[in-house]
Amino acid sequence: MIATISGEITYVHEGSAVINVGGVGILIHLTEDTCLASRPGMKRAFHTHLVVREDHLSLYGFETMEARDLFVHLISVAGVGPKTALATLTTISAETVRRAIAADQPEILSRAPGVGKKMAQKIILHLQGQVQPLEPLEAAAKMDEVDSEVMEALTALGYSIVEAQSALQSLSKDEAQEAETRLRKALQYFN
Repeated sequence: MIATISGEITYVHEGSAVINVGGVGILIHLTEDTCLASRPGMKRAFHTHLVVREDHLSLYGFETMEARDLFVHLISVAGVGPKTALATLTTISAETVRRAIAADQPEILSRAPGVGKKMAQKIILHLQGQVQPLEPLEAAAKMDEVDSEVMEALTALGYSIVEAQSALQSLSKDEAQEAETRLRKALQYFN
């Protein structure tokens, strides 16, 4: 099992990167925001998970162990493959996925491409109790409702889900809790 990988990035392309490790270029699949933060020539380290299939091996990389562990949990659900799990973590932050599972909120998970309402409910049913949020649940549930409103407003304004998620993640936990104020602050992220 390959648990971590570090080296110089030689190539980045749509959801993957090639990392030079001791003269060997290793293809690693990454979330879209990780790809955007990676440039050729950068030295990076990733926590990884190797997916072994009958006809190929695929290596998936994550910036944190928590994101990697959540990916492993997601692919343990019948019907959720590595591409769907990676798309989920690209669209929705790992912490938001954790909170959605703990708070039984399938509507949040169903925002991810390839995850419909039934699949979201299946993920929650399978992982509830195994996956817990990293912060207190009461604050998280309140944030989910407010951030959900802000996310909808940003996507209605034409921003992609990834851009809206990045803007929300840029806000500190101490920011105002009203949706209108958080939306104004999130819009400042794009300026």
